Amino acid sequence: MENTEAAVEFWNVTKAYGEVQAVRNLSFSIERGKLVTLLGPSGCGKTTTLRLIAGLEMVTEGNIFIGGKEVTRLSASDRDVSMVFQSYALFPHMTVMQNVSYGLTMSRLTKAQVSEKALEGLELVGLAGFGGRLPSELSGGQQQRVAVARALVLEPEVLLFDEPLSNLDAKLRRRVREEIRELQQKLELTTIYVTHDQEEALAVSDRIIVMNEAVIAQEGTPRQLYEEPDSLFVADFIGDANLAKAELVQLDGKEAEVNIGGFTMRLPHRGLASGAVNVAIRPQAIYLESSNDQAGIPGTIQKGVYLGNHVEYTIDSPVGELFMIDHQVDQLQPSGSKVTISFLRRGVSLVRAD
Repeated sequence: MENTEAAVEFWNVTKAYGEVQAVRNLSFSIERGKLVTLLGPSGCGKTTTLRLIAGLEMVTEGNIFIGGKEVTRLSASDRDVSMVFQSYALFPHMTVMQNVSYGLTMSRLTKAQVSEKALEGLELVGLAGFGGRLPSELSGGQQQRVAVARALVLEPEVLLFDEPLSNLDAKLRRRVREEIRELQQKLELTTIYVTHDQEEALAVSDRIIVMNEAVIAQEGTPRQLYEEPDSLFVADFIGDANLAKAELVQLDGKEAEVNIGGFTMRLPHRGLASGAVNVAIRPQAIYLESSNDQAGIPGTIQKGVYLGNHVEYTIDSPVGELFMIDHQVDQLQPSGSKVTISFLRRGVSLVRAD
């Protein structure tokens, strides 16, 4: 059984520890040259999935393919993958050059070839000239790049990242994730990236596989997951979302008339039937008017918080408390203000109950 199209494939993979299933009946395919993120809360099964790909764990049931070859029962050393760990896993007593060369020393390359490839790896990650330093002499971001270089020089079929930015501060995280993405695109590396940080996932991914309670909750592009979440869980986990009750009034082709607390709009019905439904409303999809003449539902400003380039409002409404982001910062609506609320179509979607 071979598939030459996908870099990684899971066929009905389950991993159990005794009675507990860490992942359950997972099936997915990862295209060559793409960066795919496994995203979800702690304990959802994303790290176990990564370890199954790496060969650090063995499946209980199912099949795994890498580069068109079945690797289900192969050890980690026999799989064409490299992993960048959360802790970087650099050898503290070795220089940067020795760390990057470590995996190559077990190959059939000559010392000169090993040295040449290690230098190329350091140059790729912007650390040419740092080969003689110890890890303790580097910043956190530089240590991360050494770990990436060590993985890259092995020229793996698949590059694996396990929470690679969790030890970095916020500003450095943003810079390093951009560097990882640029390098991945430049080299067209098939990359699987694990994180619990949804903003990080949205920023770096071609596709995202959202996991929850050992199964796949939804997979798609960052835009699809943000704008068209399938479930209440995905809507709430990917970005901020107001979750409210609504009524699907009338079906018309692929769309439906939906009543949200008295405000009527047309939305894709996504296979849902008429009657009570759940709706996810992104904070940016809420529009406020101070006049009662506009079509909408009544609301009362609970509080507004000025954050420089936008204001965050909490609003009482007939569909419950709403969180809103307003980029009109010239005039802050005071607490207690009466407003009329309407919703923009982009950023509002019907979702299934979990």
